[in-house]
Amino acid sequence: MPKIKVSAKARIKKGDKYSCGVCGLVVKVDEVCGCVDVCDIICCDKPMKKKRKIK
Repeated sequence: MPKIKVSAKARIKKGDKYSCGVCGLVVKVDEVCGCVDVCDIICCDKPMKKKRKIK
């Protein structure tokens, strides 16, 4: 089954927060790029993971 690419615009939204599992850096998305391909936010040579909202 072919892998379906999701656009970066659908995946990353303004206000989302991402954290680095290596150094702990946290970034907040202020502006979404218009890339056609999927974008990853990289830190310490590893993709950053989306932080979950704490209720």
